[in-house]
Amino acid sequence: MSKPGHIVHATAPNTHLTSDFPSIGEKHLEYHDEKDLKKKQDFRGRYLLWLAYQSIGIIYGDIGTSPLYVYSSTFTSPPNYDDLLGALSLIIWTLTLIVSIKYVLIVLRADDEGEGGTFAIYSLLSRYAHIVRRDPREELMIKMERVKSAELKTSSKSTRSFIEGSTFMKTLLKVVGVLGVSLVMSDGVLTPAQSVLGAIQGLEIVKEDISHPTIVGTSCAILVLLFLIQPLGTSKIAAVFAPIVIIWLSLNFSFGIYNLVHHDHSVLKAFSPYFAGHYLVRNKTEGWKSLGGILLAFTGVEALFADLGAFSRRAIQISWLGFAYPCLLLAYIGQAAYISEQPEAYSNPFYLTVPPGMLYPSMVFAIAAAIVASQTMITATFQLLSQIIRLSYFPQIKLKHTSKIFHGQIYIPWANWLLMIGTVVITVAYKNTTTLGQAYGVCVILVTFITTSMVTLVALIIWRTPAIIVLCGFLIFGSLDGLYLSAALTKIPNGAWFTLALAIILSSLFILWRFGKENQWRAEASDRIPPSHILSAEANPEGVTNNGTTIPAQTLRLTPAFGGAPVSLIKGIGIFFDKTGSPHTTPTVYIHFLQKFQASPAVVVFFHLRALPIPSVAPEDRISVSRSFGPATVDGALTPNSFRDFFRITLRHGYTDEVVTRDLGVLLYEQLRGFVIRECGGPNLQSTAVTIPAAKPNDQDLEVSQSPSSSSSSRPSSAPHDEQGLARHLLAALDAAYTDQVVYVVGKEQMRVRESRGLTGWTRKLALEIFLWLRGNTGSRVSGLDLEVEKLVEVGFVKEV
Repeated sequence: MSKPGHIVHATAPNTHLTSDFPSIGEKHLEYHDEKDLKKKQDFRGRYLLWLAYQSIGIIYGDIGTSPLYVYSSTFTSPPNYDDLLGALSLIIWTLTLIVSIKYVLIVLRADDEGEGGTFAIYSLLSRYAHIVRRDPREELMIKMERVKSAELKTSSKSTRSFIEGSTFMKTLLKVVGVLGVSLVMSDGVLTPAQSVLGAIQGLEIVKEDISHPTIVGTSCAILVLLFLIQPLGTSKIAAVFAPIVIIWLSLNFSFGIYNLVHHDHSVLKAFSPYFAGHYLVRNKTEGWKSLGGILLAFTGVEALFADLGAFSRRAIQISWLGFAYPCLLLAYIGQAAYISEQPEAYSNPFYLTVPPGMLYPSMVFAIAAAIVASQTMITATFQLLSQIIRLSYFPQIKLKHTSKIFHGQIYIPWANWLLMIGTVVITVAYKNTTTLGQAYGVCVILVTFITTSMVTLVALIIWRTPAIIVLCGFLIFGSLDGLYLSAALTKIPNGAWFTLALAIILSSLFILWRFGKENQWRAEASDRIPPSHILSAEANPEGVTNNGTTIPAQTLRLTPAFGGAPVSLIKGIGIFFDKTGSPHTTPTVYIHFLQKFQASPAVVVFFHLRALPIPSVAPEDRISVSRSFGPATVDGALTPNSFRDFFRITLRHGYTDEVVTRDLGVLLYEQLRGFVIRECGGPNLQSTAVTIPAAKPNDQDLEVSQSPSSSSSSRPSSAPHDEQGLARHLLAALDAAYTDQVVYVVGKEQMRVRESRGLTGWTRKLALEIFLWLRGNTGSRVSGLDLEVEKLVEVGFVKEV
């Protein structure tokens, strides 16, 4: 045996376990405890209004600063009246159809328990259709809501059946969902650089001789400062940024009204979609190419959905429809009214159209709003990365919840610093917004097209919308997205290739990690077996006497498939950390401990930590105790072959709860005593409780008996007995085990790649070797547990993938 604090390694060969014992069936995996399921927060009253206020500061910085450059990006020379009217009509109807109707009124409904983004749609679909293999650790925390085929319309049933039966479609959905996340993250690197650099370049209006190194250096300093404040959390940052964006949008609204009153109000005709169509027909190819500039009017819309988890659907609808949307409409209409009379103003459509005396105040808020615009994509990156981590497409890196009220607001330190480095490097490399602008916009429209396609499936399978309505919606929004996408793709040779390449690299990394995790789960499947398949208990007629009551002894044996050897007894309580927490399986670490040493602690606890996405778990819901092998008594009498000293404890905790502390052993021991008292007779037996004994301070070794185990906590099987006497005996046995020692046993799984031949085999081996390297450098460490080192044992084992 090893000493506590040491590492014991044992190679786990691929044996006949999976053939001898069937895997746990779906009926087990469908077990859920409502306390473990994520629930969408529903805010009303002042909290809803506060969220709507916060969303203005986070979400609309990007789309809200588009009036600074949309017209200058659309036209290459002063436009005539008809072209100006056509461009304005396209802007109005694009903001209305793509942002207001598609995203705000439709797409926001396709959330996965409050989370948004393309990957949230994929996760939502996976709960209503069998399209994904889940992490065993997450199975008990996700509720499948697959509707019976008989309840679906023909179109919905056919669509679901086709997807579930097609490996290609399931793979395509996975890749598209991941690509959507990667595209937004690529924009997350580009947008801060573009926004801040553009804001500082705006100073050239008042100081034309400002040097280029000064602009780049100042931009980098602001970017660093922006990322340094991210640990403050979304709520605090939004509280500061929201007034800036509110004033900025209010200025645009006011300037729009002023320009309409004092200049050409006939541009209001652009509300007719006729002018948008006529513009494209009249200008043909050049009009189509100009869509690459007009699409900048809705850049940031993808973050509107991605940031949903930090706010709520109703809060975003209130802030967009009630404030941001009318402000932006008036901004573009007012600029068009001015440009109609002064066509040369297209080159700087905001600053050249401000009312007299408002240049400097508007410039201050324009620069501030452009800087704030970076926050949109930073927050979206945190939200999306947390989703792919939860669904095992990325290593379990540390993330922090930044609010006790709004559970979806998070901060990821690792991602924050990488984003900072990336944006600073891009700022230095590109040096100006002209070259950066060539890379801008493609990711946005590609994400909107992916979103349209995936929400179409949601409408068919989940919302069960009639097929004709879904088809019409897809044709309208898909055609609009496709039109803009085709125009944006012309930017690829001029710079857009960078964001697409970065998105492909990120997607490859996410899919590679998922490929490795799925291979890991397959390798671990042999260990996901019920406890009764590895261990058996035999009653021994010889027993011990306690207060005149004979307690039959008990012998533990491995089942024949594991050799059938008797299991020796180790003094003390062994707490085995359980990774999955399933009530139907045995912790892998205990299986290997039992196989290699043919020994078991006198009291065995399968201990599972279940993190919930809430600040704190109520005391009455925090800890669940049960027997690992089912009840040890029937009608108050011991069952002869019951496993009397095996328990399963699940400890639920929120993100502010501190659970793994040095007094963990005392906490679990108290829970075991309370469980035994309740099991033996309830409150009437509370008087049997005894003082908690002090654990021995110098238990350095695990003591193993030389004979098969005899459980000192056995109960009589059939003879009459005094329930209180039985309880005293069971509690005394538990006290004795606690006094002997408490040992924490943690598994240390190592993996190696099976040898493979051929090109496919070598490709698979390379991918898995990269996965194992990443896994080895990002996994949690036993040293990170705040437990007494002298009571900690790490049992190592090796699996082949």
